Amino acid sequence: MAPSAVPHESGDRLNIGQVLDLLRPDFPSVTIPKIRFLEDKGLIKPERTPAGYRKFSRADVDRLRYVLRMQRDHYLPLKVIGEHLDAIDRGLEPPAIEPTVPTVPTVALAADGAPSPESFRRHDSMRISRRELLKIAEVDEGLLGELEKAGLVTPMRSGHFDTDALVVARTARELAEFGIEPRHLRGMKAAADREVGLIQQIVAPHKRASDPSAAGRAAEIGSEIAALAVRLHATLVKAGLRRG
Repeated sequence: MAPSAVPHESGDRLNIGQVLDLLRPDFPSVTIPKIRFLEDKGLIKPERTPAGYRKFSRADVDRLRYVLRMQRDHYLPLKVIGEHLDAIDRGLEPPAIEPTVPTVPTVALAADGAPSPESFRRHDSMRISRRELLKIAEVDEGLLGELEKAGLVTPMRSGHFDTDALVVARTARELAEFGIEPRHLRGMKAAADREVGLIQQIVAPHKRASDPSAAGRAAEIGSEIAALAVRLHATLVKAGLRRG
């Protein structure tokens, strides 16, 4: 917490020994010479008695706590701390300080190649014939037929296929090399359908809204949820394999 920018209140004042007693529980290494040094640097300005003795207010103590905490916890130089205090004195908020607790490396929270919301919003008008699909995906008619039977690949009304069908077919062919057949993929299709149903349920109110921008917002929300769902699914599979 930053010290309050308030004038020294009237009432009892503390001598330097009493200030030291107040600070020591939180800052065991603080000393009287240290307090005097901070005064010399202009970071605190205690009152002086006619005899020259220092008298500290509670605001002075708060100010000392701030200085000592910024040094100990954030390794800030005194010049920077002085700029913070100047800002506080002028009624401004000091700059935000980065947390000092251990933080998880960013790479640990990465999506590991999971699709982004933008990838769910991207559509193309490509139409692929059945023969082209067989050739590009490097699958035979038997495998494609099984994928269609399992509901994993569905042709358009025109009989053509889109790029999603191409990716599914190629991926299924690669899985087949490990002995995973289309019938084994029905569970994945059912799980995907449940996720789609959940997303549609969430975006439905936005689609029904009268606002002209509602439809676009619905698509945006659906894409964001889809990307998060895929990330969660991928992470759960990865975590399960690590435990196995």
